[in-house]
Amino acid sequence: MNREEAFNILKENLSNQNLIKHSLAVEAIMRVLARHFGKDQEKWALAGLLHDIDYDKVKNDLSQHSLAGAQMLEKLGLDKDICQAVKVHNEAHGIAPETIMEKALFVTDPLTGLIVAAALVLPSKKLNDLTPENVLNRFKEKAFARGANREIIKKCEDLLNLKLEEFVKVGLEAMQKSSQELGL
Repeated sequence: MNREEAFNILKENLSNQNLIKHSLAVEAIMRVLARHFGKDQEKWALAGLLHDIDYDKVKNDLSQHSLAGAQMLEKLGLDKDICQAVKVHNEAHGIAPETIMEKALFVTDPLTGLIVAAALVLPSKKLNDLTPENVLNRFKEKAFARGANREIIKKCEDLLNLKLEEFVKVGLEAMQKSSQELGL
């Protein structure tokens, strides 16, 4: 499946524009992380783009989130490693991420929310005006963007061997390159 096909399938399955933008943000960061680790950028980007594909289908029973998505992607013929990464990205299932792609998706998912929230409190509301330091300062504020699970984001240090500062910088730069598509 190519990127255009994947994006069309995502739009067919998700009605919430913010969730589509979130998926685009995760895709952007996953692509950069794949390059960093010398992995398949297209594969990692697809995992990021499609990781929440099941949300509309399961929003009334979030205990199925990511399990249903992995099944959907499997039926569409995506590689098993993409399906598994999608399956384990939801910490609610208690499935430990094992591969580097699984680990990257697991920690990237909540990072995008923190970065978007940090951009939205700027007067310009623009990613390009945001610095890694801004994001890191917001990271320390427990009441800020509560949905962005800091414990999971911080696991970048153990799971990816990236310091939090480096992970935030990589994530922010990836999202800034996609700022037009993200509408920020």
